[in-house]
Amino acid sequence: MLSAARAMCVLAPRVLAARPLAPLRLFSAAALLRSADVGLISLDKIRNVAIIAHVDHGKTSLVDQLLKQSGAATVESNARVMDSNALERERGITILSKSTCVNYNGHRINIVDTPGHADFGGEVERVLSMVDGVVLVVCATEGPMTQTKFVLQKALARGLKPLVVLNKVDRPSARPDEVDAELLDLFLNLEATDEQTEYPMIFASAKEGWAIKELDGDRSAGVKPLLDTIIEYVPPPVADRDAPFSMLVTQIESNAYLGRCYLGRIHSGILRTGDRIKSLDNTTGEIAVDGRCTKMLVKRGLEQIPVDVAGAGDIVSIAGLDGSYVNHTICAPEVTECLPFVPVDPPTISMLFYVNDSPLVGQDGGKFLTSQLLRERLVRELETNPALRMSENATDSSFEVRGRGELQMGVLIETMRREGFELSVSPPRVIYKSKTNEKGERTIFEPVEQVTIDCEHTEAGTVIEKMSSRKGVMETYGEASGDRARLIFNVPTRGLLGYPAEFKSDTSGQGTLNHILKGYEPFKGPLDRTRKGSLISTAMGETTAYALKDIEPRGKLFVTPGMKVYPGMIIGEHNRESDLEVNPAKSKVASNIRTVSKDESLKLIPVESYGLERMMSYIQDDEVIEVTPESIRSRKKVLDSTARSSQKRRGSGTDFGVVEPL
Repeated sequence: MLSAARAMCVLAPRVLAARPLAPLRLFSAAALLRSADVGLISLDKIRNVAIIAHVDHGKTSLVDQLLKQSGAATVESNARVMDSNALERERGITILSKSTCVNYNGHRINIVDTPGHADFGGEVERVLSMVDGVVLVVCATEGPMTQTKFVLQKALARGLKPLVVLNKVDRPSARPDEVDAELLDLFLNLEATDEQTEYPMIFASAKEGWAIKELDGDRSAGVKPLLDTIIEYVPPPVADRDAPFSMLVTQIESNAYLGRCYLGRIHSGILRTGDRIKSLDNTTGEIAVDGRCTKMLVKRGLEQIPVDVAGAGDIVSIAGLDGSYVNHTICAPEVTECLPFVPVDPPTISMLFYVNDSPLVGQDGGKFLTSQLLRERLVRELETNPALRMSENATDSSFEVRGRGELQMGVLIETMRREGFELSVSPPRVIYKSKTNEKGERTIFEPVEQVTIDCEHTEAGTVIEKMSSRKGVMETYGEASGDRARLIFNVPTRGLLGYPAEFKSDTSGQGTLNHILKGYEPFKGPLDRTRKGSLISTAMGETTAYALKDIEPRGKLFVTPGMKVYPGMIIGEHNRESDLEVNPAKSKVASNIRTVSKDESLKLIPVESYGLERMMSYIQDDEVIEVTPESIRSRKKVLDSTARSSQKRRGSGTDFGVVEPL
């Protein structure tokens, strides 16, 4: 038996070299054999790089080609293998940062794919601590956009050297020379150093699978010129492997067999499986938890492979601790100081999360209904997402959750809904800042976004009118690619809430809207009322076509016959500014009188369905959204009609909601 095992150890490298690597399970025998190939290598053979860009500029498609052409993974056409989350595949965007690794020409290149949407900028900020360089992907047609500026600014502030990839140069509308000039202006405006402005430029088409150093160069080499440029231009990690082990936790992963795994780049020293480790809280410097490293995993392509040893410069996932969090320092027992970390930008909007207290609670397949379960789920989210904040309100058992934007909050709510939670959420509200001068006078400041809009010239007038009504100020009116107009506005964040859906309708789905936080400016006054009153149900039961036919002339309906309703539920929008209470469950009285039109079918106007994000921006301050695994409804926060009337008579001034010191 012993001789057979030795023969297997001798033959294993030859067998693995003779045939391509096959997909394997995490703890399979093949994985254990292959782990011998992923041990320690010298620091000058390691490259850690992040792929950053604006949304839809081709980051994930480029990573697919790097994995495919380096042999690290089998990738089908347009697979977007890095977008493994169900919501990412449905929406076609990257939500979570993910790391992978390719081996090329004796080098180990760790690649981090990042989101491109402004709402998930916190994912970009925290992973920049793991890399030594960035690949900035820019569309050769659109050029630098709002999120391009944001991610580049964060990378330059950390002293990282960017490498620019001009993607989609194969398009007829590509304008590489103009985009090159725009990029240089952006670097200079962000006060990049001379070394950072001397960036190499690669011309690529991630969709076609090639990258070249010259615009008219040979495309037969695929994306290998990009890999060569990464090895040549991105510096290797600078670290001391003789020092004690330390690592900053960047991300928390969940493993069915190992529990919580902590992803990060090893800052110093060497870690072996079985070594004693501890976690230091970076806010207090105290020990949060200690234990042993029970397992270490590294990414190779799309797989996670166990290893016995890893050193400074490697990106690994560590299991064995339960109680460490993002931005904690996992280190050897003799280490006493925490590693420095850069806090993410603060949130700009807040929403209140309540337990679902409607009459239909528990009837739509919900499994988690209590306040305690809701709190535990939100706490788990905070542990893995440092861009979110949460506070509890003891008076009404609500939880205030703060985030970057409607999309980030919508993704969180949709994820919880699919997990089986039932909850109610308030409309999003911006977070204001206040400043008091020497005379004791208080000034309110509000977040302002820089909005970039590309649309047809014939639609620009409508866009300008809508933005002006939302306190927007136009900064520039210029030309974009494809004979389109590019409009740049400065708009209060509260003015943008709900506008993307309206903008899509105004531009027939052909316009693009991107925004980024510019800063805080003095409060610009109340916004004009943009929607009318609500049609409110007064009955409990199922809607009938007979009742809806009489209600239809009063406004726009949200419900169809056969849907469950209850008192206080919003079933439509009234034609006037006031709310109107109606009975949508009224049925026709049966009688012995026969009429010619007895069996005549009632035809109703088709109902427009509202998604979660659109519903979030549609409801008013006295309304909430009821979210269940099977349905999304809007309702009044106070279901009783008499209580609502007395609350309305109290009157109200300008309610600034959440106000913090500037």
